[in-house]
Amino acid sequence: MSIHFEGPLFDGRAARAMDAAVDDAREDVAEFAEVHVLALMGAAFRHPTGYYESRVTTSRLSADTSLVHDQGVVYGPWLEGVGSRNSPVTRFPGYWHWKRTKAQVAVRGLPVAEAAVRRRLPEMGG
Repeated sequence: MSIHFEGPLFDGRAARAMDAAVDDAREDVAEFAEVHVLALMGAAFRHPTGYYESRVTTSRLSADTSLVHDQGVVYGPWLEGVGSRNSPVTRFPGYWHWKRTKAQVAVRGLPVAEAAVRRRLPEMGG
C-alpha cells in the first residue's frame, strides 16, 4: 500500500500563505492607525503647517511589530497633551490624537487583521 499526500498543507503553500497573511495583517493594522491619526489631525489642528503630519510614518521594528510614530518631533508631546507645557501650565490641553487612535486600533484592529487573513485563505486551500 502507498499513500500520496498533496495539497497546500503538505507542499508548504499553506505555511507560506499564513506567513504572508500575518504580514498583511500587521501592515493593514498599521496603515489603519496611520490613516486614523492623520484624519484626526486634519480635523482637529487649528493652525496646521503640514510639517508634523509629514513626520507621521510607519516603521517595521521586527518581523511581527510595526510602529506608527511622529519621528520624535520635539513638540509632539505638547500636541498630544502629555508634555510638560500643557495644562495647567498653559490653557492648551492637547488634541489626544494618538490616545484616540490607540483606542480605535483596540476596537477595529482585530476585524482589520481578520480581513487580511481572509484574503489569503484561498492560497491556504480554504
